[in-house]
Amino acid sequence: MRHRSDRDALVRAMPLVFVLIWSTGFIVARYGMPHAPPLGFLAWRYVFSILCFLPWILLMRVSWPATRTQWLHLSVTGVLMHAGYLGGVWAAVKAGMGSGLAALIVGLQPVLTAIWLSGRGSHVTGRQWTGLVLGFAGLLLVVSRKFGQGGEADLLSLSCAVLALLSITIGTLYQKHFVAPCDVRSANAVQLIAALAVTLPLALLETEAVRWTAMTGGVNWELVAAMAWSVLGLTLGGSSLLYLLIQRGAATSVTSLLYLVPPTTALMAWLLFSEPITLLTITGTVLTAVGVSLVVRPAR
Repeated sequence: MRHRSDRDALVRAMPLVFVLIWSTGFIVARYGMPHAPPLGFLAWRYVFSILCFLPWILLMRVSWPATRTQWLHLSVTGVLMHAGYLGGVWAAVKAGMGSGLAALIVGLQPVLTAIWLSGRGSHVTGRQWTGLVLGFAGLLLVVSRKFGQGGEADLLSLSCAVLALLSITIGTLYQKHFVAPCDVRSANAVQLIAALAVTLPLALLETEAVRWTAMTGGVNWELVAAMAWSVLGLTLGGSSLLYLLIQRGAATSVTSLLYLVPPTTALMAWLLFSEPITLLTITGTVLTAVGVSLVVRPAR
């Protein structure tokens, strides 16, 4: 009985842990982006992540997807949710888009998901629509102070951010509809292999090199730390949790958790980089939390 209660507590904690991990994405970008091109960084991230998953899968004798169809579906989600989403976000930031504007654009995902599901006949309740609107309003308040701080976008960076938005939205819906439940480790490995197959040829076209060596001649520890957390925290931890949450929950409820990412990122930036937190940030965070609670709260 205690084992079951511990497992239930772990399941209930998954959304909170996911938001905390996922929110570190822009923090990692701040450390790693000056030392590497976006696709080159991501290609190495996929390689190291695959090298972590494969021994784990072999040692634990984890089963691989049973059919070619499931391999195909997982590959599609890998291209969308890794190569498309991460590539779009990192390319947009590298092209000069401010993190606030990038977060705002990608933060449209819950609304886009709800509109799609509503158009397809799935029921999105009035309470959930209210929560989506409140969450988006809170997100707007959190990032609004950054619009005048280098947040302007040109056609290239805007296109990359929109690509990321469409990729994560379509990937989430596709996985929920087509991917059958299977072990998260082997599923993630298949997704990463597909993402690497798409990203690596494009990374080879980048003219900037990944600088593993610092200007002083030693190891570039900022890049190493950014890569280590990207692999261990964001890919092995965050992406695995996202996969499990999508399998366990409704698409609208899962994607609404992403509303909490920009406020959480703002708090982390305040702790790590002393970026100021304004009254708008606090108000937006409260609105976002209320909105997400309305979306994910079970119906009576």
